[in-house]
Amino acid sequence: MFFGRDFVSVSAVPSADWSALEPDVLGILLDHFVTNTPLFTPGNANGIEVSRDEGFAVEEDPADADIVEQIKELIETRVRPAVAQDGGDIVYRGYRDGRLYLLMQGACSGCPSSAVTLKRGIEGLIRHYVPEVESVEAV
Repeated sequence: MFFGRDFVSVSAVPSADWSALEPDVLGILLDHFVTNTPLFTPGNANGIEVSRDEGFAVEEDPADADIVEQIKELIETRVRPAVAQDGGDIVYRGYRDGRLYLLMQGACSGCPSSAVTLKRGIEGLIRHYVPEVESVEAV
């Protein structure tokens, strides 16, 4: 299960019977939203270790503040909603010397076409609106 600020993505092994899983998944989600309790405890989800991203971050040049703001706005308004439709998320990790660093999460992180999505889709969009971006790198 992967959840972002405004979406939830649930994946099951190919042999799983979704009709048997669906009531449990819906129950867990409803309990979460009704009681406002966390879906998972930090570091563990039903015995499965959950890795926490401690955050790759780039030390940014203060002179790039306007560029960074443009990039963040594009990610929030255009990139994240599109990626969320496929069960993933994109997190800004930094900009320095023409390179934009993004973290791909959820379905995107394991998707075979994620590199193509990143390079052709996201990089093309960002570079169109923010020409100072020379490349986009996944972290």
